[in-house]
Amino acid sequence: MTSAKARYIMIGGFLGAGKTTAVAALARSLTDRGLRVGLITNDQSTQLVDSAVLRAHGFAVEEIAGGCFCCRFDSLNDAARRLTDQTRPDVFIAEPVGSCTDLVATVSYPLRRIYGHDFSIAPLSVMVDPVRAARILGLAEGRSFSPKVVYVYEKQLEEADIIVINKIDVFADADREPLERELRARFPRARVLACSARHGDGLERWFEEIRDAECDVSPTMALDYDRYAEGEALLGWLNCSVHVEAAAVVDGNALLMELTKEISARLEAHSAEIAHLKLTLDSEDHGQGLAVVSLVRGGEVPDLRESLLGSVKVGTLILNLRAEADPSRLRDATEAALEDTSRRHSGLSLTITHLEHFRPGRPEPTHRMAVAG
Repeated sequence: MTSAKARYIMIGGFLGAGKTTAVAALARSLTDRGLRVGLITNDQSTQLVDSAVLRAHGFAVEEIAGGCFCCRFDSLNDAARRLTDQTRPDVFIAEPVGSCTDLVATVSYPLRRIYGHDFSIAPLSVMVDPVRAARILGLAEGRSFSPKVVYVYEKQLEEADIIVINKIDVFADADREPLERELRARFPRARVLACSARHGDGLERWFEEIRDAECDVSPTMALDYDRYAEGEALLGWLNCSVHVEAAAVVDGNALLMELTKEISARLEAHSAEIAHLKLTLDSEDHGQGLAVVSLVRGGEVPDLRESLLGSVKVGTLILNLRAEADPSRLRDATEAALEDTSRRHSGLSLTITHLEHFRPGRPEPTHRMAVAG
């Protein structure tokens, strides 16, 4: 990375693929090399768990809310300028909305054409959760999404320069080999790699590919925007902030696990397929750290990814929930889980301070630069 231009690296993938963990790992790797890094997160709404987690790791973060990068292209450029004013990053790492596709035509190509004097553009990486990918590609049984949501998922893979199978630490090698073969057969233009963003296995090979290589200019992927919009609109979105206050200290880790299980059970009872449920708890007691819990499918054990060092008396909880369900169902499940959990713990108050629930609107890209085949 000897160019005077800043490097722009975009890491896409469906909800629950582990993008934020990978972004943090890449940012640490680049920082260790003496490079300044700026991170840009993206969501359909505000109050992102991802932003809170990345800031807790000490990174400079800008958050773009209210639509995906393709529809907020000017905001993406504004975010890069703000980060430049703050820390002058050598590398920008952008994490788009997990339900977004067509990123090459609407983000990578426009950045290259309009701001090519400022940025060198890395190949697009698309991460996959191996369990979800195996189910969607017909290699394993289990609940999945409806065909219109699967259309969006497969289009993400179709446009990838690099497909990264994440979470190999929890996926057997015997299952991984058929998945790799199927991905290579179905999406032949992409290089297929495997890693564990959480534990570091396989990361360096991937990082080498995206540190220096340039985004290929290849024919633009065909995309039916009506089907894309319909698929996104089947996903319910909920972002919620909660003030936590207890008469006596509570175990913050256990509280998040309990809430996650409560919400998941309520959604599973209505056959709502969870795409991703993430919670953080930031303790205000003596400057303690952050607890983070993640769940990427219903019926599974929540993953406590980061834990508080001790108990909590006062704090702020952020909850992000995405599922194939009516948004009102997500709201009802969340409110009921908070109420019931508070009732079970004497002296515990869980007060909602912000809650939004909705379906994503139709994607309307600021730019779409097509390359003929």
